Amino acid sequence: MSYFVTGATGFIGGHLVDRLARRKGVIYCLVRKGSEHKLDALRHRLGLNAKRLVAVRGDVLKPNCGLRRDEVAKLKGKITHFFHLAAYYDIMTGDDAQFAAANIEGTRHSVELATSLKATCFQYASSTAIAGTYPGYWREDMFDEVEDFQHAYFRTKHMAERVVREECSIPYRIYRPGAVVGHSKTGEISKIDGPYYVFKFLQKMRNALPCWVPLIGLEGGRINIVPVDFVTDAMDFLAHKRGLDGRCFHLTDPDPYRAGELLNLFAEAAHAPQFAVRVNSRMLDLIPSVIRDAVMGLPPIRRILDAVLDDLHIPREAFTYLNYPTRFDCRDTMDALKGSGISCPRVETYAPKLWDYWERHLDPDLFRDRSLAGAVRDRVVVVTGASSGIGRAVALKVAAAGAKTVLVARKREELEVVREEIASKGGLAYVYPADIADMAACDSMVDAVLNDLGGVDILINNAGRSIRRSIRQSYDRFHDFERLMQINYFGAVRLTLRVLPSMAENRRGHVINVSSMGVLANPPRFSAYVASKSALDAFSRCAQAEYLDKDINFTTINMPLVRTPMIDPTGMYDNVPALTADEASDMVCRAIIDKPRRIATRLGVFAQVMHTVLPNVALVVLNTAYKLFPDTGGPRKPDNGVDAPPSAEAVAFASLMRGIYW
Repeated sequence: MSYFVTGATGFIGGHLVDRLARRKGVIYCLVRKGSEHKLDALRHRLGLNAKRLVAVRGDVLKPNCGLRRDEVAKLKGKITHFFHLAAYYDIMTGDDAQFAAANIEGTRHSVELATSLKATCFQYASSTAIAGTYPGYWREDMFDEVEDFQHAYFRTKHMAERVVREECSIPYRIYRPGAVVGHSKTGEISKIDGPYYVFKFLQKMRNALPCWVPLIGLEGGRINIVPVDFVTDAMDFLAHKRGLDGRCFHLTDPDPYRAGELLNLFAEAAHAPQFAVRVNSRMLDLIPSVIRDAVMGLPPIRRILDAVLDDLHIPREAFTYLNYPTRFDCRDTMDALKGSGISCPRVETYAPKLWDYWERHLDPDLFRDRSLAGAVRDRVVVVTGASSGIGRAVALKVAAAGAKTVLVARKREELEVVREEIASKGGLAYVYPADIADMAACDSMVDAVLNDLGGVDILINNAGRSIRRSIRQSYDRFHDFERLMQINYFGAVRLTLRVLPSMAENRRGHVINVSSMGVLANPPRFSAYVASKSALDAFSRCAQAEYLDKDINFTTINMPLVRTPMIDPTGMYDNVPALTADEASDMVCRAIIDKPRRIATRLGVFAQVMHTVLPNVALVVLNTAYKLFPDTGGPRKPDNGVDAPPSAEAVAFASLMRGIYW
């Protein structure tokens, strides 16, 4: 017994070859020129040699699949089962011509070759897509009752099956699998398709919300998904069972889940929040189609929807399945499989396998270059406040990663020390002294950088100043508020405004603002500092909305307390936990790589939630801290001029609220 398989190196084909290899006989595999390495990989995976798994060079896009007459003559009469699995089904990138050529003409050429080889039976892998959007139950003996194809894949698979039914002169059997997913035991699959399109959405929900948060979602039609091992096991068994020629078999789940139920099963597998309330999406049908199409066709609506779908890696075509109306009757197939031990497993038994394999092997983010070098190599990175603390640590890291690092601070001699340290390690750095509180100096510095280096790719607004002083001590110190706004807000904004035109022209740029956890926590004694950083945060949010379509990103880092020269005047901080400058620079590097809108600690986010959900409780906590910690240089300062050490209660409180400025 010998087999001929098209599409053998594909996902379903590889698993079918694995099944066929357990039987006796040679397996001939049609492979295109240049694709022999894929067959070699399949041989290696299955432990087969070239005599059991034989390469036949050809192409289904050519008559007789590209085989010469002498090649056909050599195989003539030797093939028992001709399996045609080759097809084109990429709904995201395919066009009508590609679908027609591969699915219709490819099937026609395969039928032609199987006939020329005098194969005993033509085994054709069709699809449930051939039913289009038929409303109701679709039986295995139905074919012409199809309705509305909605996509070229649906239409061309229907026409391809017609080729088999009308043009195949040898016995044939047709298999219509549902949406094929990974292996039910291993989760293995070769590409993202079908239900996998929602996995990125679930991952984002998991990362954003605790799994116990109930959500409201949509309920849709029944989605018939089947694992690849069920499909190939059933095809192998049915192909070898006598008396089934001319029949069609639905390789489907007899009791499929609705779209919302499936989403919850995969959400559970992902440890993501589930949709406790699901609204039937058919309620949207109550809106007249003319109005619905008109609204969805508006450019702003389309742009927003496209941006959301692009971020989640979901193709528009995937929505075809949300209200899929067709149910597939597979009772005859189940009857034919009796005694084989083959049945479609329930989704909940293998959903965790699918999720685990996707997250470990197919998650699009796995293939991003997540290294700092990949983000900054040969890019111009401007770091303000680069002479010490966080700025110095960031400059050393981006320079070591291959950036053209621009060092900015007031004192040239201190910047030269940093530049020499970078140079000693093989990095490249440039010194541009400037006082960020001086608007003219900001302009001159940026103009010089643009002129010398041709542009700025990443601007890190790190330079800043902090004042820890209660409001009652600031009645006559309005200049404190002015000074902090000048450097923390106006200076950073001035630099940003100066680099944005060239970034917009190049359609590339990233502005990172080192803000404060205080913006989220609103600690007492930092009204001037938090106000200046809050202003910068608000500027960034507004700017991001304006420059999103220019591929310019803005990131705000709500930095916790960091042990740098800026906090040295407050002796109390010697006794409370704080990040090192190196640890803080890691947060900046993460911002460079991932380009998030905001980076904050869990405690910072919790503080913001507390202010929103339980504002009175949050204020009580802050007022307690205000009374617990002394003013810097305040009345608790002893005669020796040194700040009194904080009480044990204050140290414990600061440790509990790690990272918040007190």
